[in-house]
Amino acid sequence: MTAAHAVSVGNLTFANDRPLTLIAGPCQLESRAHALEMSQALVEITSKLGLGLVYKTSFDKANRTSLSGKRGMGLEAALSVFAEIRETLGLPVVTDVHEAGQCARVAEVVDVLQIPAFLCRQTDLVVAAALSGRPVNIKKGQFVSPWDMKHAVDKCRDAGNSQVFVTERGSSFGYNNLVVDMRSLAIMRKFAPVVFDATHSVQLPSSSHGEDGQPATSGGQPEFIPVLSRAAVAAGVDGVFMEVHDNPKEAKSDGANALDSRNLRGVLKELLAVRKALEAARATP
Repeated sequence: MTAAHAVSVGNLTFANDRPLTLIAGPCQLESRAHALEMSQALVEITSKLGLGLVYKTSFDKANRTSLSGKRGMGLEAALSVFAEIRETLGLPVVTDVHEAGQCARVAEVVDVLQIPAFLCRQTDLVVAAALSGRPVNIKKGQFVSPWDMKHAVDKCRDAGNSQVFVTERGSSFGYNNLVVDMRSLAIMRKFAPVVFDATHSVQLPSSSHGEDGQPATSGGQPEFIPVLSRAAVAAGVDGVFMEVHDNPKEAKSDGANALDSRNLRGVLKELLAVRKALEAARATP
């Protein structure tokens, strides 16, 4: 990755030689009150650790396992919430876009447009996000090789937007499971800054099949979030992505693989220690 590939988000920079950045928040925008509470809590934790933060939440979870799954507040209600978080906390915000027509409106109130993993090959969506003028985070599809993500990045750059980075969130491994190939982080860093999604990587997609009248849902193994995130930081990522919730069991979506906010500080301290150790080793003859 060259210096020209560095991505600026507010006063933060995703690049090889810059401090680690955290992208975090609840999977779904559940309510204005919850979003403000969570964003303030995350600011307090990260500011004490000297860690940069981009707040993440989704106004619409458009790829729920079941039609009965809660999807979020929706675009219209979310716009004012995003604007309020940015204005009151001075906090950069990232959210998903699912359709090309959403990009321009969402770009007015957020700092980064995120392309969901399942949509990373959707050319019209990637180009529309690029044309918004905002930085674009393209999540690597579970079905896409790391070297093929360069094509998604090139679509954004060819549309005139060089502010693009990618996020690794695991690859499909048989049925209802994901695995992270740490080599992918180094491969993708050759052409873009890379963020590691530590919580979706421990998801068990659609592991509850909806049998015997029960809803179909995804599961997760959150106990492995610290393990994988430490490995990713050791591998040299530019940022870490975590879905964080104050009560994962009651989360509207992805609670099974979310990190409990009470555990966030401890995990982040470990990540910063790994990063510091690497920097010290490199600086020592």
